[in-house]
This record gives sequence, C-alpha cells and structure tokens, in this order.
Amino acid sequence: MSTISPRHISDADVELAALINSTASLGVTLDARAATQLLMLLDELSRWNKIYNLTAIGERHDMIVRHLLDSLAVWPLLEGSRVIDVGTGAGFPGLPLAIADPHRQFTLLDSNGKKVRFVAHVARTLDLGNVQTVQARAETHTPPLFYDTVVTRAFAPLPELLDKVVGLCGPNTLVLAMKGRRQSTEREELPAQWRIETDRDLLIPGLARSRHVTAMRRTT
Repeated sequence: MSTISPRHISDADVELAALINSTASLGVTLDARAATQLLMLLDELSRWNKIYNLTAIGERHDMIVRHLLDSLAVWPLLEGSRVIDVGTGAGFPGLPLAIADPHRQFTLLDSNGKKVRFVAHVARTLDLGNVQTVQARAETHTPPLFYDTVVTRAFAPLPELLDKVVGLCGPNTLVLAMKGRRQSTEREELPAQWRIETDRDLLIPGLARSRHVTAMRRTT
C-alpha cells in the first residue's frame, strides 16, 4: 500500500505564513502576493545595504519586526486616497503601506538621494504603480493638491514636525507621527492651530520596546 508523503514546507513558506499571521494581528489582511512583495522588499534592502548602508537593522527577523510590522501597524489609521510618507528613508513606512494598500496613492519623500533611488528601484522592481518618489525636504515640497494623510516615523519632535509639513496639509489632513516613548514636552509645545485627535500605543508582534502613534489635525 502506497503512502503519500507530506508536502515539504520550506523556510520561505514558514516565513511567509508567519508574516501573514503577524500582520493580521495588526488589522492588516495580506494575500500571498503582497506578503511575497514585502519579503522581496527586504531582500532588496539587504542587497543594497551591503553597499549603501541604508539601515542599521541587518538581521532578518529584526527587519521583519522593525521595518515591516512596525510600518504596517499604522495602516488602520490612514485616511483618504493620497498619502505622503515624510522622511521615508529606505521606504518605511511608505513601501510596506503601499504594498498592503494598492488602492491608495503614496508619495515617499526624503532629501537623501541614495535612499530615494533605492525606494524608486523597489517601486520599479515590485511594479508598485501607486508609489511616487520625491527627493526634497518637506518644507520645500509643493504638491498640486494637499494630501489626505501625512505619515512620519521618528522624524522630528511634534512642534518641528508640524511646522515642516504644514504646507502639505489641507484643513482635513490627518498627520500621523509614529514614535517611541512619549515626550510630554512635545504635547505641551504643540502649535495652537493643531490638535491631537488620538494618541495610541502600537503593539508590534515581536517588539518589546515602546511604540505609539499621535494623530493630529489642524483646528483652523
């Protein structure tokens, strides 16, 4: 009597399944194609990082947790169809968000030329038609239309951040600032024309350190 051997499960299969499960706990539903693209993003980042030093995070598990999962944790808060990631660096959180949400348009902005070139390379390689790159400082970028959501990750103290992105924001634009530990002085020094709508913890699977996101909108 013949027996059927179980299907061989590769390390890549395990990694893919773990990523899909982890993102689900963040409220993000990934199909296999999107999850594969996210892992391909890390493959490209590792390859480029050997030459261009784009990130100090080099271990694969840490890259998944601190780049992919951390980026996607803010996805449930995004509003509208036009999103800009200010100070995107090597594409975080913008690239993971664009992969997970192909129906929104993402502009990824940074002043560092080599990092913008990497982001553009990944967008071409993964055929991300919803990603546009801009090499500029936030305060000099003049979009034809205001963005619906501005997202930043460890960009600047809140008062400085809002001063730099005000030109990107209309009256209803949501600004999401992803940060580590809370700094009370930042909230006390918030410009009068801005209000904090919510400030919530981000629970990243596999990450012990404190993370939170502050959501802000203009009052006038």
